[in-house]
Amino acid sequence: MQHSATPYEERLTAPRSWWLISFLVGLALALILLPFGTLPMLGGLVGGTAAAAVTASAYGSVRIRVVGGLLVAGEAKIPVAALGEAEILDAEEARAWRTYKADTRAFLLLRAYVPTALKVEVTDPADPTPYLYLSTREPERLAQALEAAKAAA
Repeated sequence: MQHSATPYEERLTAPRSWWLISFLVGLALALILLPFGTLPMLGGLVGGTAAAAVTASAYGSVRIRVVGGLLVAGEAKIPVAALGEAEILDAEEARAWRTYKADTRAFLLLRAYVPTALKVEVTDPADPTPYLYLSTREPERLAQALEAAKAAA
């Protein structure tokens, strides 16, 4: 198995504001538990902040990789040979493909806090998925890595 000529890996992490929101969730829980005493209040602050931070981290830690002739996007693993043309979407076009242009059969790796995306056609006739919509901060680099992986395969 050959590796792609241009390796690509990206982690779509949660924005910094989500960490502030996690702290505010803990603070809200601490205020709710304040009438029960200092120890429950501190437990609410720590526990609420930790639970919200774990949730934000879990949602925001999805990865997109092009490795070994495969496009790995979240849980999906697609051979690059089954992929067609990639279209780079700017913020406005990405919003359109997330909303009124979207096909319900498409695979969406959607993160609303990432404004740009890459739309990749699926050419495998056995696959009912018409295209992949991948939220990415570097759509040009991802498209280049996919082309290089297709050329290497």
